[in-house]
Amino acid sequence: MTTIQKSRRLYIIGAGFAGRTLASEIMSKAIFGEVVAFLDDDSEKIGRQIEGIPVLGPIRDVAKLLRMNPADEAIIAIPGASSEYLKELYSILKKAGFERIRILPGISQILEGDAHLIQTRSIDPQDLLGRTPVAIKLRQSLAYLRGKRVLVTGAGGSIGSELCRQLLSGGASRLYLFGHGENSIYQIDRELRLLQEEGVGEKATLVPVIGDLKDLDYMDYIFGHLKADVVFHTAAYKHVPMMEANPVAAIENNVLGTENLIRAARNHGVKRFVHITTDKAVDPVSVYGASKYLCEQLVLDAARAAETRAAGDTGHEPNFMVVRFGNVLGSRGSIVPLFQQQIEKGGPVTVTHPEMRRWFMTIPEACSLVLKAGGVGENNRLYLLDMGEPVRIRDLAEQMIRFYGFEPETEIKIEYTGLRPGERLDERLWSADEEPRETEHSRILRLDRKTPLSIDIPSLIADLKPICRLDPLRPEMYRNSELLRSILREAIPSMQEETVEPATAALQAEPVPA
Repeated sequence: MTTIQKSRRLYIIGAGFAGRTLASEIMSKAIFGEVVAFLDDDSEKIGRQIEGIPVLGPIRDVAKLLRMNPADEAIIAIPGASSEYLKELYSILKKAGFERIRILPGISQILEGDAHLIQTRSIDPQDLLGRTPVAIKLRQSLAYLRGKRVLVTGAGGSIGSELCRQLLSGGASRLYLFGHGENSIYQIDRELRLLQEEGVGEKATLVPVIGDLKDLDYMDYIFGHLKADVVFHTAAYKHVPMMEANPVAAIENNVLGTENLIRAARNHGVKRFVHITTDKAVDPVSVYGASKYLCEQLVLDAARAAETRAAGDTGHEPNFMVVRFGNVLGSRGSIVPLFQQQIEKGGPVTVTHPEMRRWFMTIPEACSLVLKAGGVGENNRLYLLDMGEPVRIRDLAEQMIRFYGFEPETEIKIEYTGLRPGERLDERLWSADEEPRETEHSRILRLDRKTPLSIDIPSLIADLKPICRLDPLRPEMYRNSELLRSILREAIPSMQEETVEPATAALQAEPVPA
């Protein structure tokens, strides 16, 4: 969503339903400007008028004939456009002189007919990178949430906030926005209320909830009061190098926090629990990856326990499942906003290794598929979103530099900095012990284990707890990160040997004040 600015002359790219809906809204709110024309490539629409607005085209030919002034603005209103077509449109509009270009994001609810001016935002690199997202009939996919109470953890984060935007179309009775960051929860709460005021989605009751997953008593208390039916668990500490420097915090928040959440959900009758995980959980080499691997196993253990409890009880259908995917474009702290900042200051753009590759997906597509999987997924299943082909980070950096009008290396340098702690050149989407299988749903795979899990997860977590929480009988273990790494390495063979992390090095360099 973008801040609407006062403008005099607007050109809407696309004279389809979405474009016409935007034009009607703009005309009803004249303060936002005048729609001068639609630009379209459809020969059947070119030359016509829609509500008195001419349709001009083809876009490539007519755009260069337009005379821009500083108030002119283009709004791309083609939600189903491919990434390749958006790249072409962006190039045409920039060459035509448009300094401000907005886009109506191609999320599923817009494909189903909703289009509102408040949903538009300035076009950015993530709109032009990666593959064309799959179109999902979101309202149909979210039918399982109608009338339900839905809780999203990490609701202020990149994934959690987009889930909440799309959940507005699900018909939930209540949408609980759970997080420990006051500002981020405030922001998503205000955004969702503004979207509702402008007619986006349905009138779910929004309830912001500030809390900490690490507080077991509070989690049990709040679930007893909220009576959530469905949980989408996105909350986690996610930054690999930072978690390498703070390994105890990673395990305490991600693993013990998830354990608390599962326990509260089971105690208070949650029927559907969808845990969001990452490709870094596959044969993990970082503390963050190990924490997410343990979270996956905790949820699957809960699923097996739910099956046992539900045996013979046809009225209870528990669904505890895991959905795994790779990187998403534009998430907080990810390389897309980092590259943008580096380009804006004139470079260099820093890439860890010229051959580093990652799988990428847009945040809206990932969230649409997560919501779909949450409805069609079965209990005790691990699902994988089809990520397509991996992208070389160097190529991504070059594309972004060109997006901002510069030439890689000649105008903006690319600097290779080397792998950071906990990183590897290539991520994996599944391990040798997992076998991907197609499902009937596009871009959702199921991962089946070939062999039983060899790690005793409850015992491992019991060993980690006195490191994260002070045990008066074993105070020497508290916050002992070297012991934590040793325990993880022994249990998870893929964990690599690490040097002393920065936080520990700093403590060793200077005595801790008494």
